[in-house]
Amino acid sequence: MMELRWGAKEKGRAVLLAGAAWLALAASAQAQQPLATVPAAPAPALAVDDGLGDTGYYLESDLLIRDDANQKMIARGDVEARYQGRTLRADEVVYDTKTEVVTAHGHVTLINADGTAEFANDMTMDKDLKAGFARGFSARLDKNIKIAADSAVRRNEQITELNKAIYTPCEVCAEKPKPTWSIQADKVVQDKNNHLVYYHGATIRVFGAPLMYLPVFWHPDPQTERRSGFLVPKIGVSKKRGLVYEQPYLFVLSPSQDVVVTPQFNTKVNPFLKAQYRKRFYSGYVEARVGATYDKDFDNHGDRFGEATAKSYILAKGLFDIDNHWKWGFTAERASQALIFDDYDISDVYAQRGQFTADDHRLMSQIYTTRQSDRSYLSASMISVQGLRVVQVSSAGLANRFENSGAFPLIGPMVEGRWEPESPILGGRLRVQGSGVVLTRSESQFGEPPYAYPAYKGEDGVDSVRGSLKADWRGSLTLGSGLRVEPFAQARGDTYRVSDVFLPPAATVAGDRTTNIDYSRGLGVAGVDLSMPFFKPLKNGGSVVLEPLVQLAAGSDSSRVPIVVARDPAGNPIYFNEDSTNFELDETNLFDVNKSPGFDLYEGGTRMNVGGRATVKFADGRGGSVLLGRSLRTKVDPLMPTRAGLDQKASDWIVAATVTPIRGVTAFTRARFDNDTSKLNRLEAGLDASLARGFASLRYLKDNKDTTGFRQENLDFVGDYMIRENWGVTALGRLSYQDARTFGLPANDSKWSWTRRDLGVYYKDDCVRLDLIYQNEDRYTQTVNGLKLKSNESVVLRLTLATLGDTLYSD
Repeated sequence: MMELRWGAKEKGRAVLLAGAAWLALAASAQAQQPLATVPAAPAPALAVDDGLGDTGYYLESDLLIRDDANQKMIARGDVEARYQGRTLRADEVVYDTKTEVVTAHGHVTLINADGTAEFANDMTMDKDLKAGFARGFSARLDKNIKIAADSAVRRNEQITELNKAIYTPCEVCAEKPKPTWSIQADKVVQDKNNHLVYYHGATIRVFGAPLMYLPVFWHPDPQTERRSGFLVPKIGVSKKRGLVYEQPYLFVLSPSQDVVVTPQFNTKVNPFLKAQYRKRFYSGYVEARVGATYDKDFDNHGDRFGEATAKSYILAKGLFDIDNHWKWGFTAERASQALIFDDYDISDVYAQRGQFTADDHRLMSQIYTTRQSDRSYLSASMISVQGLRVVQVSSAGLANRFENSGAFPLIGPMVEGRWEPESPILGGRLRVQGSGVVLTRSESQFGEPPYAYPAYKGEDGVDSVRGSLKADWRGSLTLGSGLRVEPFAQARGDTYRVSDVFLPPAATVAGDRTTNIDYSRGLGVAGVDLSMPFFKPLKNGGSVVLEPLVQLAAGSDSSRVPIVVARDPAGNPIYFNEDSTNFELDETNLFDVNKSPGFDLYEGGTRMNVGGRATVKFADGRGGSVLLGRSLRTKVDPLMPTRAGLDQKASDWIVAATVTPIRGVTAFTRARFDNDTSKLNRLEAGLDASLARGFASLRYLKDNKDTTGFRQENLDFVGDYMIRENWGVTALGRLSYQDARTFGLPANDSKWSWTRRDLGVYYKDDCVRLDLIYQNEDRYTQTVNGLKLKSNESVVLRLTLATLGDTLYSD
């Protein structure tokens, strides 16, 4: 035997064979035993090249013993061995050259090349690092996972067993010896072949208390990217559906596709099955959500009636790159029943999935293609809309039916394009735009609300074809005084063909039937935008900017398509207008050359848009801005909508302001005041706050006469606030003004009421989130006599455990 000993300041360096390092438990998954003893993982120098390469090795210790008689090499005292990027530390390391077994004793620490670390009282391993054994084992792995076990056995590279084990991703320390949640088990087996972790005799604990015992339990290995398995369940109580339990299961079909199947079990009504499919291609993706059940209709209390029918929905989308410029995509949105999303609490329904977005409670299916380059854009699409809104509300609050989707046009083909030459034209930017659309209806829109004229019920809908071509030129120059001058000119030509126009007999108007009407027009305008900003810097940083704004424009008179497509019961004409019905005047379009949002109505004539803007910015992020303006015309324009305040010589006053009084808090408002009476005609205001302990958003809208002719007023808010370090509350609500005239009642019966109230409390830390949410929302519900607007109450409990799946697949 030969013994070599070094002093504390001069430690020995000698050879230790490759088996000195151990990767056997590097990827151990879930284990359980008290975790207060898990040491903090040392910070390995992963990026440092130690110069050892793939075959080199290094040993450092206080004492190195070479025992030739027993064919052993023994290193003692602060042993550190490095091999292939792994570091092994222990009080003693013994290498048996005869059996090629490496044994480490006392404060054993193994740091792997990926930064994970294992700890044990003793470790024994073979020279190939494929099998081994450890006592008093613990580890810190990826995703902040901590494990511990009485013993750990690695059968081979794929199978690792842990006995009397505990697993948690939560923080564990002397001040917090019990993790927020953990899984304890008699035995835990990590199967890398199947990417699963199996538990025998498992107990799930929350705050140290047992929550659930499972004789057998398994889940995907958290160290795998994706694997089939259960996701976090959702539990709730609904007045309409009773006790509700949703259990999603993820099927990983391939590295590029998966499907989540979520059965929804209800105690009052039949189960509802949902699924979400995702597929990633080299050039794009497809996502589809579907749901189905077979049941009778049921009211707000879960009482079923009528005949059982199949109910289903689909919400799908896809987008693909054809090449660097071309893309194509689609959406497929349909429901067999208008109330299916409300009845079964399906979330994220009315969201943008494609190029175009439908309104609330309307579904849009579309197929489209686009081409985008530096100087041009082209799109072609076809769109179909399904209406899910309740219409024809009676004085008793009962609704007769839903929207008739046949009255919505099939839009397509719709083609839009623009092109800009690379070089300036006459010193300015020229843009050429083209647009064309075909609208086809199976039923007349005038037999449906908001018109609902009986004479048009069941008649063919009005069809139309439109083509437009526009040239838009704009220049820009700044004079020495600072005056910014932007001359502009526009020219546009439109051509229409309107078909299936039916004008029924009226008391004062002779009946008429016309099949096709052709109409063409030319429009043009020229003018100049003038602005002259005055800038003043502030002493402590920031600035003040005052900017008067003027736009002068003159051109062809205002125009609408002069085709009468219907008459009201009094015989008054209703003119063709498909795309310019929703018309608002605010700061976003005050200085637009044509304020009309579409093509069918055109703002013309001689006019002047004037305004002024003031902006203040401080160095610390505070600031604000305000804009005041209006539109002036040389003559009254009866074609412009009265409710927008544009039909008179002087329009309503437009005021818009934004202020940030402190960092993280921003308030805004936009208002329109009547030119003659100064009465407030429309107001939008909001507040957004994002602070260290939470956030809040508030929105208020008041419109004395909306597009339906009735008053609209509501207040929306949402907020989240952390009361303590881990505890918080959430709130969401809508307070609305109910105009009784929409129900056929006198205006005096109008009132304010809550249409949505959500209140929740949650606990959140690094590894768990628990939400308890109370929801109260006014929704239409089926009754034996029809539809009725009633309050629906529910309570939702959601528990999310880190590394065991999350509710990423919302439904």
